[in-house]
Amino acid sequence: MIGGATSQTAIFWPVIAQVLLTFVAYMVMSSRRVAAVKAGEARMRDFAVPADPPASAAAARNVANQFELPVLFYVACLAFHQIGAVDLVALVLAWAFVVARVAHAWVHMTVNVVLMRRRFFIAGFVAVGLMWAWFAVALVTAQ
Repeated sequence: MIGGATSQTAIFWPVIAQVLLTFVAYMVMSSRRVAAVKAGEARMRDFAVPADPPASAAAARNVANQFELPVLFYVACLAFHQIGAVDLVALVLAWAFVVARVAHAWVHMTVNVVLMRRRFFIAGFVAVGLMWAWFAVALVTAQ
């Protein structure tokens, strides 16, 4: 048991955390868009084909980011669970990915320093890449 869950279902906690991050990014984007309209920086029709002001543009781009690299994360987590290969390494890599994505989103939607954001992106990229490498090892050893 890890944190009250079996070792196989524990892989879903970082998945839930990543999903929550996606919802947070949506809420930030929405609130910034509403604020831009109220401040007269944008009109509702500006969002038909997004022409966001800078603050909501960063949030909108971050929402899109939550459906790019994280897709590989979601599939890896499901794959580990499917073959019963969730172990400490898989969990550490999954949580490392989520921590990197949270940091990336925070930078993206606050200070938006590209070099800092890039470092967090690379950390998540490496984590999910290692998850897939570890999954391949688990797949080979499961046969």
